[in-house]
Amino acid sequence: MATPDFIRNLRATAGHQLLLLPGVTALVFDDEGRVLLNRRSDSGRWSVIGGIPEPGEQPAACAVRETYEETGVRCVAERVVLVQALDPVTYDNGDTCQYMDITFRCRAVGGEALVNDDESLEVGWFAVDRLPELNEHGLFRIKQALSDAPTWFDPTGTG
Repeated sequence: MATPDFIRNLRATAGHQLLLLPGVTALVFDDEGRVLLNRRSDSGRWSVIGGIPEPGEQPAACAVRETYEETGVRCVAERVVLVQALDPVTYDNGDTCQYMDITFRCRAVGGEALVNDDESLEVGWFAVDRLPELNEHGLFRIKQALSDAPTWFDPTGTG
């Protein structure tokens, strides 16, 4: 995944120490109720769409931008599904990050699902009862997006 310039600039002075960063997940559904997924080029695994907002970018705008950049699909963000601090991640180069994820339910409004950048190997629409293998992160977010429950968060801080 391409590291944004502002993160590279931070790393020039912060080194590998833990950075708390915003993260956005976009759960995009079409008119048939299918969810848009991409198979990531870094892991080869199917995943929900996500990314990091640019400085000053609103989270919903980031969800819309990341969806188009990665998949060619145009969408609108409809509601916040959940807010969650994720576990810290250490990358192969030693950089450590912890993401504060804001997940949005989005509605597709145009475009065509295709590999639109180097972050994806494949892109596709999936019926929610025929999903490819996904990690718990993605499955939980899809479940929450399909429910009528209010925005999910962990009031206890225990995950």
